[in-house]
Amino acid sequence: MAAASEHTVLQFVAPSSTATATATTSVLTARIHPLVIFNVCDCFVRRPDSAERVIGTLLGSILPDGTVDIRNSYAVPHNEFSDQVAVDIDYHHNMLASHLKVNPKEIIVGWYSTGAGVNGGSALIHEFYAREVTNPIHLTVDTGFTNGEGTIKAFVSSNLSLGDRQLAAQFQEIPVDLRMVDAERVGFNVLKATSVDKLPNDLEGMELTMERLLTLINDVYKYVDSVVEGQTAPDNNIGRFIADAVASLPKLPPQVFDDLVNDSLQDQLLLLYLSSITRTQLSLAEKLNTAAQML
Repeated sequence: MAAASEHTVLQFVAPSSTATATATTSVLTARIHPLVIFNVCDCFVRRPDSAERVIGTLLGSILPDGTVDIRNSYAVPHNEFSDQVAVDIDYHHNMLASHLKVNPKEIIVGWYSTGAGVNGGSALIHEFYAREVTNPIHLTVDTGFTNGEGTIKAFVSSNLSLGDRQLAAQFQEIPVDLRMVDAERVGFNVLKATSVDKLPNDLEGMELTMERLLTLINDVYKYVDSVVEGQTAPDNNIGRFIADAVASLPKLPPQVFDDLVNDSLQDQLLLLYLSSITRTQLSLAEKLNTAAQML
């Protein structure tokens, strides 16, 4: 797809009293799963040298309350010029058909691009996705992680017109809900670092987790002591959270708990040893097969 643009892109601009915005959005929140962010960053790393940014299709579903649940994505090849954008539509449709065979319940909910915001080409690309789905989401991911933070924003677009004349494409930001469990957040924090010597292994990850746990326990101790001494006003909600956390702990003697932790650690070390042996055996078998073919 190649098209020339006569649109003006407005970002964070509300319509004036003399203009009306058509096709207003009913989307409340964009809920993003971390797999989408990892896919975007991976595609950006693998992009061609001449490409300044990458774009792709967002897949997911729309919840009854208007929230867009974004669960998957794939990159789409494209080229951008001063006033034109070319998108590989055939590749987009082939990838969509392949995804629907695996996850038939996922639909197109929008598109993504890398960078800190929208530009003139974004209006053209958004116009294409508007023909694929009603009111698509435009997700921007700052893959440069400026100031150590990966800025993730979501936009919806509406046409800003004066009478019958279309003046601009207005992009309005909507709230973003990034859903992560603890294990995914560890990977996201590693991804935010501009340079990483090496990924933490299981033991190092366990050590970091235990340090955070001890810090949280100390914070709870300080809060409880402060409440008992009358320095802090008691909060019933916090008290219930602490009571639930204490009640969830297994009532085991310290020695039994230590034995369980040591047994689990030994099992993990045994799995690492077996996997190392398996890799060595496969490498040796490959070398023997290569040598046999040469004789």
